[in-house]
Amino acid sequence: MKPYKFIISGGGTGGHIYPAVAIANELKKKYPDAEFLFVGAKDRMEMEKVPEAGYEIKGLWISGLQRSLTFKNLIFPFKLISSLLASKKILKKFKPDVAIGTGGYASAPLLKVASNKGIPCLIQEQNSHAGITNKWLSNKVKSICVAYEGMEKFFPSEKIKLTGNPVRQDLIDIDSKREKGIAFFKLDPNKKTILVIGGSLGAKRINDLIDTSLEMFSKLELQVIWQCGRFYYEIYKNKGSENVQVHAFLNRMDLVYAAADIIISRAGALSVSELCLVGKPVLFIPSPNVAEDHQTKNALSISKKKAALLITESELDEKFEAELSNLISSEEKQIELSRNIKSLGKPNATKEIVAEIERMIQNRNQS
Repeated sequence: MKPYKFIISGGGTGGHIYPAVAIANELKKKYPDAEFLFVGAKDRMEMEKVPEAGYEIKGLWISGLQRSLTFKNLIFPFKLISSLLASKKILKKFKPDVAIGTGGYASAPLLKVASNKGIPCLIQEQNSHAGITNKWLSNKVKSICVAYEGMEKFFPSEKIKLTGNPVRQDLIDIDSKREKGIAFFKLDPNKKTILVIGGSLGAKRINDLIDTSLEMFSKLELQVIWQCGRFYYEIYKNKGSENVQVHAFLNRMDLVYAAADIIISRAGALSVSELCLVGKPVLFIPSPNVAEDHQTKNALSISKKKAALLITESELDEKFEAELSNLISSEEKQIELSRNIKSLGKPNATKEIVAEIERMIQNRNQS
């Protein structure tokens, strides 16, 4: 039997690229002889990140629609036609058994053409509020893997599979790494540790907040591991002290999660999925600057289940100190948040998505 061929498209941000690579890696484990081809947008980060992960990628001349009238919007129809024609060529040459999309505008033309050709298509939606591309493709594809309940409001219910988001496997059972994490970051095991993560580039509003809260953390006798992002490291690196560590980025996320007692975080889809596995008390400060306010919706879907705290950026000055102080002083609240968020974790998400892809292949072979 000839080896399977998988074509995968998703990009624009790490939130679309990481799941695409994780699915490819899991498929490769099951089918070592399989062939893989990624398709992305020519000028976006997938063109660098996918080859780094060991896969071939082809770029389309495509971008998203801007919210205001711009030159980019005027040339969008030409980009779309160009990308549809390029997708036809790619599919004709590669002849995939399955097409997989993880969101981002490059996956729209590719999966549109693939579905028209009768190639079984699967999309994976990371957020609790579906993206434009996946909504547009939903009627054409065979299967839709989602990370949140209640996605029937965006997609045909009979196609939905609740799998969760692909996440790093080293985050499973991090409780066993706590001592190692405390030693790695040279922490005092008798003090509570707050972990602040604002994404790899950093989050200005969160950094401003932490900067002005250092005195409060000191009064509460807290240790702080503050990942301020590489854009902001030069500004904040001198804020470090015996109890405050400032990092541009953190390489050992498993150990830092293991060492932390309370986590302050943005609410990107993959961060939320990771934090559900980690199972620590979380205070979400969603970014208001993302498409369709995805982060607030992601955080709300968790906080509504009493599984995390949520403070919007506009409420920080008014609420942050009181909310954090209350959480630190209430062991009961910490246990409740930990238990509830852990119950939402889906450690087998990638395996379940791959099982769904296999089911689609079998159905195609039988028909």
